[in-house]
Amino acid sequence: MKCQHCEKPATFHITELTGPGGPHVLHVCEDHARQYLSPDSSQPGTSALAGVLSSQQKVEQSAEQIASTDQKACPVCGITFAEFRNIGRLGCPYDYVHFQTDLEPLLINIHGSREHHGKKPSKLLGSPDRQHRLLQLRREMKEAVEKELYERATEIRDEIRRLEQNEAGE
Repeated sequence: MKCQHCEKPATFHITELTGPGGPHVLHVCEDHARQYLSPDSSQPGTSALAGVLSSQQKVEQSAEQIASTDQKACPVCGITFAEFRNIGRLGCPYDYVHFQTDLEPLLINIHGSREHHGKKPSKLLGSPDRQHRLLQLRREMKEAVEKELYERATEIRDEIRRLEQNEAGE
């Protein structure tokens, strides 16, 4: 989709609820989004909401920064940030840790907070760091068995059990 004001690709899609006339949808490029969202803009349609959005959105982020963020990949599941943006779902719980700095502005924009307030699953699986460590250990144990390093596999198995018992005890 192209920008409504020029021929560049539209990278910002802004919907303003303006009243009885229905929502006002705007598809603009980065430059026009910066103009539209700047609090001192004299264009019609600029609201207090635009000032809030401009502070939450990092409009000044260059295309290079966005491209480098899109190339980040989770070491556990391998999903890239670009895949997350296209699909809308993360690949594993560790993604919240790995993409934390990139997800925080998005979570604040959507939920109004970085922290969860509400119901939690009855069977809590532990922190993403602990889950990541367990996955690593299970991979190492599998490799040790394949290489017939049974003593090392036993040590890893015992460490996995300790982690799981600590998790159950908490």
